[in-house]
Amino acid sequence: MHPAIFVFGTERRYANYKRAVEAAGGKIRFSTDLADAQGCRALLLPGGGDLEPWRYGQGNTASGGLEPERDEAEFRLLEQFTAAGKPVLGICRGVQAINVWFGGTLTQDLPGHQAVGGADSFHRVHTEPSFLSDICGTDCPVNSAHHQAVDRLGRGLQAAQWSEDGVTEGLFCRETPVWGVQWHPERMPGRTGTCLFRAFLARCRRSGDGPD
Repeated sequence: MHPAIFVFGTERRYANYKRAVEAAGGKIRFSTDLADAQGCRALLLPGGGDLEPWRYGQGNTASGGLEPERDEAEFRLLEQFTAAGKPVLGICRGVQAINVWFGGTLTQDLPGHQAVGGADSFHRVHTEPSFLSDICGTDCPVNSAHHQAVDRLGRGLQAAQWSEDGVTEGLFCRETPVWGVQWHPERMPGRTGTCLFRAFLARCRRSGDGPD
């Protein structure tokens, strides 16, 4: 059984996510037409540029690579999938989008977590008992390539993983099957990255009817 996961965007742009999901036993449906999300069992919000700061009540002090149409589309998808009780996984920008959609805020410029020389940096995270500790353990290294991060948590969200300098690296929703990580499992094909996608796919299979 291969749950279909929807991604707003093109396969060419997000080829690494396709490889990671397929390696874990799933499949992705890519489209910029929101109607194509119908029938998909889950939503994946991938990495990318920054969200528009007005969406979390701030002026633009350090945000770049803005994609207003994508913000609007992904917020509509979040409304659709959470209303249906379908699983959502946010990665990097995706976890930030989740937090903002639930009414939280972001730190617009965060030093020390960016890629170095075009390559991900790595740091350790502490994980509280949750789905993430089942995957990562309570202390593990993850990759990092971002300059913004979750600040005030949105309504109903709970942080479960933090970097050593206190940045939220993983969260979940207490009421709906919504998960988010600040790191990039699609670029960690070993145990941690693959196990996260496998766990998400297992959650998708329990979510109800959907295409195989």
